Amino acid sequence: QVQLVESGGGLVQAGGSLRLSCAASGRPFSGYAMCWFRQAPGKEREFVSAVSWNGATTDYADSVKGRFTVSRDNVKNTVNLQMDSLKPEDTAVYYCAAAGFLWAGKSSENFSYWGQGTQVTVSS
Repeated sequence: QVQLVESGGGLVQAGGSLRLSCAASGRPFSGYAMCWFRQAPGKEREFVSAVSWNGATTDYADSVKGRFTVSRDNVKNTVNLQMDSLKPEDTAVYYCAAAGFLWAGKSSENFSYWGQGTQVTVSS
């Protein structure tokens, strides 16, 4: 089992920045690919960013590419999402997820463990 706890969400004005963190506990963190998803009210959950087990491979949704940066620290057992140039359309609950693979892509079906989510609200 892997337990995931997100933090760092909040209210920010458009153009601002937030840094989300996901702390993992349980099985060795370095064996898991990690991903960030988000879900806005009335919308389906969507992929945001993914990172491989060692941080060497990353992927981003087109809507956040160039604005968001994912990273991980396998010593501190954390994965981070630096969000810059935020837009109102980034408003959502953000979830981190873990998959027991070195790389798991962007499909939510590949991820077995999920955090409880953290709210990000971007005002215009």
